[in-house]
Amino acid sequence: MLLSTMTSIFTASLGLFSLTLIYICYHAANLTVSPQGCRMSWMSPSYLLQHEFNSSWTPLAHRYSLWLYREVGWDPNQVMGVPVLFIPGNAGSSHQVRSIASSATRQYFSSPFVISSDFTGRGIQPLDFFAVEFNEDLSAFHGPTIESQIEYSAAAVRYILSHYPPNTRIIVMGHSMGGIVGTALLPSDDISALITMSTPHTLPPARFDARVDEIYRRNAGTLVNDSTPVVSICGGATDMMIPSESCILPDPGPERDIYRRTVFTSALEGAWTGVGHREMVWCHQVRWRVARAALELGEAHSDIDIGGIMDTWLSRDGRLFPPVADIDIPEAATYEALPEGMNLVMRKPTGSRTYLLPIPRALETNATFVLLVSRGSISTIAPQHSTKLQTAPFFCVGRATSPTIQQSTESVSCVPLEPSTLKLLPSPIPGKPFPVPDEGSDESEGVVLFEAMVPPIPSGVDNAWIGVHVDAAGEDGWVFGGFDETRTFQSDIGVFDIVAGGAKLSLQPTERSLVRRHITFPRLLSNALVVYALTPESARPTTPCAHSLSLLPPLLVHKSHPAETHYHRLEHKTSVALHTHASAPYIPLSRFSPSYSSELWIYAVSTGCEDVNEFTLIIDWWATIGRIATRYPTTLVSWAVGVVALLMFHAWRESGKGSMPSVSQSLIAFICHLLPKLLAASFVVALLPLSPDYYLGTRGQPFLAFLAPVLLVVATGLVCVSWWLVLLLMWPLRFLTQLLPPKSRRYDELSMPRSTVVSLIFICFLVFVVVPWQIAFMGCWLIHLHTCASSAHRKPYPGSVPSLRSTPIESLPLRERLDGGEDDTKGTGPKEIKSSEEPEIQDACRVRNLATVTDTLNATQTYHENTHLLLLITWLLPLSMPVLAVWVRTLMTAGYTAPFNGDHNVFKVAPFLVLVEFASRRKSALSLHQHGGSYLHWGYLIVACVSFLLGSREAYRVFDVASMYIGCALVVIFSPVRFARRIAT
Repeated sequence: MLLSTMTSIFTASLGLFSLTLIYICYHAANLTVSPQGCRMSWMSPSYLLQHEFNSSWTPLAHRYSLWLYREVGWDPNQVMGVPVLFIPGNAGSSHQVRSIASSATRQYFSSPFVISSDFTGRGIQPLDFFAVEFNEDLSAFHGPTIESQIEYSAAAVRYILSHYPPNTRIIVMGHSMGGIVGTALLPSDDISALITMSTPHTLPPARFDARVDEIYRRNAGTLVNDSTPVVSICGGATDMMIPSESCILPDPGPERDIYRRTVFTSALEGAWTGVGHREMVWCHQVRWRVARAALELGEAHSDIDIGGIMDTWLSRDGRLFPPVADIDIPEAATYEALPEGMNLVMRKPTGSRTYLLPIPRALETNATFVLLVSRGSISTIAPQHSTKLQTAPFFCVGRATSPTIQQSTESVSCVPLEPSTLKLLPSPIPGKPFPVPDEGSDESEGVVLFEAMVPPIPSGVDNAWIGVHVDAAGEDGWVFGGFDETRTFQSDIGVFDIVAGGAKLSLQPTERSLVRRHITFPRLLSNALVVYALTPESARPTTPCAHSLSLLPPLLVHKSHPAETHYHRLEHKTSVALHTHASAPYIPLSRFSPSYSSELWIYAVSTGCEDVNEFTLIIDWWATIGRIATRYPTTLVSWAVGVVALLMFHAWRESGKGSMPSVSQSLIAFICHLLPKLLAASFVVALLPLSPDYYLGTRGQPFLAFLAPVLLVVATGLVCVSWWLVLLLMWPLRFLTQLLPPKSRRYDELSMPRSTVVSLIFICFLVFVVVPWQIAFMGCWLIHLHTCASSAHRKPYPGSVPSLRSTPIESLPLRERLDGGEDDTKGTGPKEIKSSEEPEIQDACRVRNLATVTDTLNATQTYHENTHLLLLITWLLPLSMPVLAVWVRTLMTAGYTAPFNGDHNVFKVAPFLVLVEFASRRKSALSLHQHGGSYLHWGYLIVACVSFLLGSREAYRVFDVASMYIGCALVVIFSPVRFARRIAT
């Protein structure tokens, strides 16, 4: 009794620890590492059902539908422009098209049916947005559902283009899993470009179906080889539904000249914010740029033109450099030459003038000229709603003898200065968070950054300048120009240095404030699982700084991947979160995804008192736990199956010795003896440089190796919790079973009634034709749960279970007499019992008692075997039930007559059907002490290895291997050879 109590306390403690840790992870996962600043979008939608797109086009017309979006009061009902097909994602709706479609209409028309001046005379047509309605199918969990959507979307493309002139091409947009469907439509001459939003291109969000993996493999080949331009927009850490590292398009390699761009919304010019999964389609800062890019594609005539338009309107890190061409400079222009060493600083500039900044002869060879313009433009780069402030930088040579002179272009000649960087930076509002919640950045906000290497001064030239031509009307805005030396601060801080107690980085002081500073961390782990907290400290956070008017307060730019950039406003003692999606579990490494290295840029145009001179870098453990929690739920389920398989390996090995332990005893034996060894082994395996498809997917990162023991402990605790839940479910069933009359009929161990065979054949027929095999598997679990509950009260011993091998049995004279004497059943007359025969009658009673004990022991052995099998089937349920949810959802939305293809493989569930049938008849179907063949228990070890090594990335293989083992074990145990042996004995 004491041992049983200690066992319960021990397993309950471990289970409670696992549940507590999962609760902590759940709350940590909801922590916002990348804040969202999105304005709500508004529209006046209407949807026109395409009745002509019927079964003559596709047999799926009765299941899905196609709609044409029209903005009420702005769009005519008939098509008139460039077709666009929007494909929703998992549980998505065709109505999600309304935000982008409405923005496209209202950008093209300045008022109803009046074309905007931005498009007048350019030959650009409006957009006709079509959207497919998949009835909120759960496509992420089911490969055949995705295949059906691909087939329907391909037919929709053909139908839509039938309403347009020949050679018309369509633009495809996909949200979430809709992007996977859109990618599967390629290659196609009918599709001009593909824009995906929050689409997990490289890793399925639900890894329970091998057919989903097959679709992903096909798409990976398409993305590497097909020439159709593809852009993927990712929401970053704000997206809680998919890991955004899977949103990054695979790298086609430098040898392939095809257009592939991944843009994180935190790097998207004008947005600069993380965006949630569902918010991606309505976030104003994103939707208007997607709509504008689609509108501009109307004048593209080649893939190169499409790439240029995408880079312009969905820019992530600057634009294509404008062509360098001579500029017509007025002959009597006014030039103002500034003293050497003076920066150009102008607030609310007015008039038109060119300012010359002398190039110092002593300037370093790697010096850079930096020009910053707020709310204005440099070349063609500007905020969407910019002021009339226009600037243009030049490289000038000639003679200038006075600060302000009138000269012709013959004395000062200028050519355009070619930039090395030309992009838009955010300008956070002092005193407000960045980005501002529910508002974000406005289209008029932004600072244009221009950087160019200072050209060498030609020989024979007396003077050289950087000229900045300013044309303004006194509106809000400012201009800053000056020379800046490229200062790079390299830090050797590593992740283990931070774990030891945090790390500090001191920046070298300079004689004058630098416009930009570059900081690199070549040894710092860069992984999606780790979040750092960076705390800046300003040089002089004193009162006068509060009254200083900085043009651009210190702005931190964190760049970890060409597609991902994060912007943070630096304030004294205010921490910012540094995170990345460059490297992550189960994502293949590319040339743009280093496991180590991170770089920071600091831009500032201030009086100097806000300059940052020191950083404190620590690990944000709370955010890190949240990132881990969102990447490993599938791993926990697979590893729990592995733990159960190890429990069964131990139990069946003990059964071969004659004693089948209970589940509680198996748990205690596993926790006390095997688990400590597994913890050490799991840590060692995590240090191996395995492929990202195996185990933890961390490629042997030493800092992340601790995850393996933690996940193993949590998985073990969840198994303990699941066993308590199973006992809780069996408790009411046990009492209900006791109220029913017991079954008196007994069967031979290897026999099967004809009615049972017919029932199994009928069930297999239903699986083959109508219902998915997951339904039959759920039925197996319910039947086996009832079997275990009905046999639970037969257990006679509270502790360990004795067996016939461990119970001493003395010789029986009666058995010897029966073996060698006459048949005492002959004769029907009454016999007088002699005193000499009394011992033989007592021996007969002992035989009957021993038979009773033997039956009880066998029932207990069978009960323990069945409960182990019930625990295994329970943990296999999460690997199969997602498809069941898809089937139920399909019946609810598409009707009860809708076909459900792809899940009628009888062989996946047949082993469990047979197993449950034998178990329900009080038989030990897989007991080794009855059937011999002790080698069979090694199959559980194979199931455990597959669960730990492959289950995290390909969870569906765990169920397949478990089903194959059960089937093979049943074939071996109930093979004809065994029938013959049992008959012979």
